[in-house]
Amino acid sequence: MNKTSFPKSFIANTVTSLNIFCGFLSIVYASQNDFRLASIMIIAAASFDMLDGIVARLLKTSSHFGVELDSLSDVVSFGAAPSFLIYKAYAYQFGGFGVILSACLLLFGALRLARFNVQVEDLNKKADFKGLPIPLSAMTISTLVLSFYQEGHIIEPYNHIVVVLVLALSFLMVSKIRYNALPKLRDKNFKEKVLLFGELLVALVLAIITNGEILFFIFLGIVLFGILRHLLFLILKKNDNYENGLKTSEN
Repeated sequence: MNKTSFPKSFIANTVTSLNIFCGFLSIVYASQNDFRLASIMIIAAASFDMLDGIVARLLKTSSHFGVELDSLSDVVSFGAAPSFLIYKAYAYQFGGFGVILSACLLLFGALRLARFNVQVEDLNKKADFKGLPIPLSAMTISTLVLSFYQEGHIIEPYNHIVVVLVLALSFLMVSKIRYNALPKLRDKNFKEKVLLFGELLVALVLAIITNGEILFFIFLGIVLFGILRHLLFLILKKNDNYENGLKTSEN
């Protein structure tokens, strides 16, 4: 009697499906004005999104099907869910403009994912990202709402940055600004692993002390770091071109 072999890819795809489910739950909770649980579900979806890639690489089941399923999951969990969340928690007050503003996270996020899918070559190689990754955009929005939505509104002064933040995140997702992929532990020596775990432990302690508010500033810092590094690169490149031009003219 032949035993039916259990496909390893089923495990990774199940984890990805949990990502989609969390995104759906976030939309459900946001529709019920439970923005805390809606934000937590987006964070949970991001955890499953990170886990499915790890599982796929460990089991060596990376495939184009997995890439497409992952992108479809991301559109729901990190595009539709944060768009609906920020609309219900803040942007609804602006009427039609609020709808368009909130939809930017979904529309530009979908464009970001489509560009990634047509550019991916080696499924097992985790290269740096061109443009802000859509999970990072969603985490920035969800931690903003989770930390600063109180007594029926986003508290000051954070309510004043929502419009600019949404537009900036949307633009960054389709930009060419480089953002680092998550580091692989297997590529690091013992000292680097200890340092990485130490940084994660410090972040966890600070999150507990600040009741989670520090998480928004951590994600915002990552977003801003990519911008500052890109500007610095442009300045240095411009200076190098200028100096090379001087040397050429002197010769």
